[in-house]
Amino acid sequence: MPTTILKITLFPLIDSIFSVQLSPVRIAMLTLSKVLPVLALSHAVAAAPQLSARATASLNTWLSTEASFALDGILTNIGANGAYAKTAKAGADYYTWTRDAALTVKVLVDLFHNGDLSLQTILEEYTNSQAYLQTVSNPSGGLASGGLAEPKFYVDMTAFTGSWGRPQRDGPALRATTLIGFGNWLIDNGYSSYASNNIWPIVRNDLTYVAQYWSKSGYDLWEEVNSMSFFTVAVQHRALVEGSTFAHRVGASCPWCDSQAPQILCYMQNFWTGSYINANTGGGRSGKDANTVLASIHTFDPDAACDDITFQPCSSRALANHKVYTDSFRSVYSLNTGIAQGVAVAAGRYPEDSYYNGNPWFLTTLAAAEQLYDAIYQWQKARSISITSTSLAFFKDIYSSAAVGTYASGSSAFTAIIDAVKTYADGYVSIVKAHAMANGSLSEQFDKTYGTCVSARDLTWSYAALLTASMRRNGVVPPSWDAASANTLPSSCSTGSATGTYSTATVTTWPSTLTSGSASATTTIMATSTATSSSTTTSTTTACTTPSTVAVTFNVIATTTYGENVYIVGSISQLGNWDTGSAVALSASKNTSSNNLWYVDINLPGGTAFEYKYIRKETDGSIVWESDPNRSYTVPSSCGVSTATESDTWRCTLETQSVRN
Repeated sequence: MPTTILKITLFPLIDSIFSVQLSPVRIAMLTLSKVLPVLALSHAVAAAPQLSARATASLNTWLSTEASFALDGILTNIGANGAYAKTAKAGADYYTWTRDAALTVKVLVDLFHNGDLSLQTILEEYTNSQAYLQTVSNPSGGLASGGLAEPKFYVDMTAFTGSWGRPQRDGPALRATTLIGFGNWLIDNGYSSYASNNIWPIVRNDLTYVAQYWSKSGYDLWEEVNSMSFFTVAVQHRALVEGSTFAHRVGASCPWCDSQAPQILCYMQNFWTGSYINANTGGGRSGKDANTVLASIHTFDPDAACDDITFQPCSSRALANHKVYTDSFRSVYSLNTGIAQGVAVAAGRYPEDSYYNGNPWFLTTLAAAEQLYDAIYQWQKARSISITSTSLAFFKDIYSSAAVGTYASGSSAFTAIIDAVKTYADGYVSIVKAHAMANGSLSEQFDKTYGTCVSARDLTWSYAALLTASMRRNGVVPPSWDAASANTLPSSCSTGSATGTYSTATVTTWPSTLTSGSASATTTIMATSTATSSSTTTSTTTACTTPSTVAVTFNVIATTTYGENVYIVGSISQLGNWDTGSAVALSASKNTSSNNLWYVDINLPGGTAFEYKYIRKETDGSIVWESDPNRSYTVPSSCGVSTATESDTWRCTLETQSVRN
């Protein structure tokens, strides 16, 4: 057994509110008589159709602070140094879930990719602990006989033998994806031997399990329904696709990945009902479930198109499903009374939920926002938005002029849709902001009538969801998993299996310090923050890192006449490389008779220096440039800066021209 144990996703069964020492990634399905709700004063919030400039600024400020608190919230729940993990003892009622540990550590892997190398020890300890857990015989079986799908263990890494919903087949796939992310970083930064020796043997076991058992039913991520689950199948497909690529990177192969990934993709299509994604093949419910939105964001590929086959966040199917899923809560929660379609609402697991009397969850409300931020990223990268008959209802809710067709990035409709979707997404985050505790603490749920925090406090998965939603809002995205090359359906489909290789994974040593080629260019400032509980106060030191992209708002005061539109064009690809046909349209949604403001938010790489100008496009198609000289700007690259604003005033124009001189 490793000497250092990663005690992730821990919680006790509580007998008294005064003995709370929660540190979960997962709390669902606890016996109600054993778990008491922790209430916090909060006010219900009625969402508005659009966030005002002041509200947006307030949300930006809160997110900046909350993201730091969320990272601390995760770290305090990880042993052996986390404030809430120190009390875990052998035989105590604390558990680690394979699924939820993987989901949370995946967030840390993404932060590590973005330069937070202070997370090295945690990622190494997680790897060590998973290598050991794979060898622990449990009620689901042993290493080569089904035991990898055991949902949870005690945090001393002994088997939990009580009654539970098992097997849960998403755990191995999610663990593989998380470790592949860490392994790819190791390869990219000169540590290939550690990826081969420490990471690949664990991943190989999990990929073998997925290929062997993917077509068998199991319990869903809420641990309630035993059937085929969309979330499980989707993450299994991703794991096999990127697992095959990772195998080649470490000098191995995964033929069982290659044979089964297309078959899983084929099976995934069965969940599409024609109007939404049915979460489970059984269970007796409507199938309208956060399971489906979570699947879309966990299989989001920033390099993929709006692909229906892999249900990418911007795909017609995923957007139609987003509407059906979120609309299902408009009538079941008092908090949502009177909120129109196309305006954010508090979202839960599924409308029939009765756990804790059925409430909204922080992580599911954030997932609804995150899918929309993902979609915005994909549209902006593609420089177009396509509306189909499948997605039209979604777009109509937020942009009444929407019609089936394709809208190019240079059009006013493209800009208006992006603005509307951003406002819609921000509305979900604003709901989370309204119901978080005053100190930033996020519980599992908030009451559907009063908005007070309910169930487990400081839920690790809630913090992970906050961090990923915030990163996507700022245009910070994870590496591609090559979805674009894995979206072709086979000519015939089967629900079979393939045999891979199981062998005991043994992690030997790790380097004392990991460095990256990008680390020298990353400004890292150590910031001390304080995490408190009712009985414990600890100081944790976390790295403040530079995001890979910065959301820059360009404001320009420009007087126009009816039919004229303002664009920005410049010397970099994001601004069209001086091609007026690829210029980025600004929005006039904040324009008034006394303030002729045009604006646009553009995600730009940190530290990029470029030149730019504003142009007007006349009703006859001619181009009017503002006068010389070119403007210049350098995107901030300071630690912790994820947004910036550049404010300009249109320079008077003496000539009309159609090309850049």
